[in-house]
Amino acid sequence: MTNFFSDYLVSSLRLAVPLAFAALGGLYSERSGVLNIALEGMLLTGAFTSAVATFYTHNVWFGVLAAFISGGLVGLLHAFLSVSLRVDQLVSGLALNLVAAGLTSFLARLVFSSGNTQRLLGIKPIIIPGLANLPLIGPLLFQQDVLVYLLLTLIALSTYVLFYTSLGLTLRAVGESPKAVDTSGISVQKVRYLAVIVSGCLAGLGGAYLSLVQVKYFAEGMSAGKGFIAIAALIFGKWHPIASALACFLFGSTEALQLRIQALGVNIPYQFLTMLPYIVAILALIGLAGRSTPPAALGVSYPEKRA
Repeated sequence: MTNFFSDYLVSSLRLAVPLAFAALGGLYSERSGVLNIALEGMLLTGAFTSAVATFYTHNVWFGVLAAFISGGLVGLLHAFLSVSLRVDQLVSGLALNLVAAGLTSFLARLVFSSGNTQRLLGIKPIIIPGLANLPLIGPLLFQQDVLVYLLLTLIALSTYVLFYTSLGLTLRAVGESPKAVDTSGISVQKVRYLAVIVSGCLAGLGGAYLSLVQVKYFAEGMSAGKGFIAIAALIFGKWHPIASALACFLFGSTEALQLRIQALGVNIPYQFLTMLPYIVAILALIGLAGRSTPPAALGVSYPEKRA
């Protein structure tokens, strides 16, 4: 029973990691006032570029770097459309999702004959002697890969930066009252550009985790709505790094549960089981209706100051 529960927790964490990377990225963007529906496309782009780079270089760290850069470039494009051109942020995000889905599918069929990669090298876990053998928490916390430890570090660092530094105060102020920030002499556009690019970089790392750790290959559309679940986790976590990460773990545990129910051969149509994480996300958002307050300027464009 202990082994079953331990395996379940480890599986929940593995399924939550890409969600948490995307949610953490979305947090930076949305705290600055830029709605980021493009997390899905950023995840998919990161998954594809990390798979391609790893496939050709046989080095997973080039794959991680490629995901980081490509995600940042998608973030840069989203920032250009939303901040500079002042395109509707929802429309910009949805357009980027559609482009990412179509472009990665097209390029995957050019690069890989079947549209999917062969099995990739993948990132191996780090086994911490002694601690790794502890019941329950050993496999959960001390037998993980570098990206998991990086995620935990980023969650703690983001909490500190956002709520205990002047940089975090500026970012939050831009999302709440961009006019006041602009009056103080700080460029709202520069802050938003930086926040959205960081958002893309972090979501790209979530895509790298998908293709290099979780499944170790690339398949068309493999993000499978995870970017949208990350947005739900962000709202459920009230735009706070730790709370959003815990919400991602909740959704990850729900997905792990439905996979185990399928494996047990319970006589329930699998389509209903695959819907379970999305149903939980919807119920979570319904429960928070009227109680989760977004940044005041979220989704509101701000005109660039003219010389």
